[in-house]
Amino acid sequence: MLILESKHPGTGTSLCFGHLAEALGHIAVDKGMHVAGSNIEDIGSLIRRHRIDGSISKALLPLTKAHLVIIDDLGMLNISTDAQVGLYRMIDAAYERRSVLVSSNLHPSVFDQIMETNLAPALVDRLLHHAHVVVTEGTSIRLQEATSGMGVMPLS
Repeated sequence: MLILESKHPGTGTSLCFGHLAEALGHIAVDKGMHVAGSNIEDIGSLIRRHRIDGSISKALLPLTKAHLVIIDDLGMLNISTDAQVGLYRMIDAAYERRSVLVSSNLHPSVFDQIMETNLAPALVDRLLHHAHVVVTEGTSIRLQEATSGMGVMPLS
């Protein structure tokens, strides 16, 4: 597992981690591996669509069979119940079998703030076991540019 965490908004989650995740995905594909990517709400939508006919496990199969699964931008918003269930089931299925890359603006230790308290500890336990956590720190790149006048055009 690789967890990419930005301690402060604007310090790299979207731009740097997006590029890093994409680059790692390309390297994996170049080595003949299957890569799947999703964001948390798409996982929630998948769960909602397949709950009706009981085919959730089958629907998650493309994610759980990939050699590398990339989940982008976890933690920006509260996670729907369906997305929580889907994320947990996907991480549980991938645990010690597949590689998972998660980008987030939160450290997994505070996922209980955006998830149900019964799912968060089990998810974090699986995410952090054998994980490499990459953390960016600093001030927001956007805020720095805005306060220094870079890219700001006066209104006419």
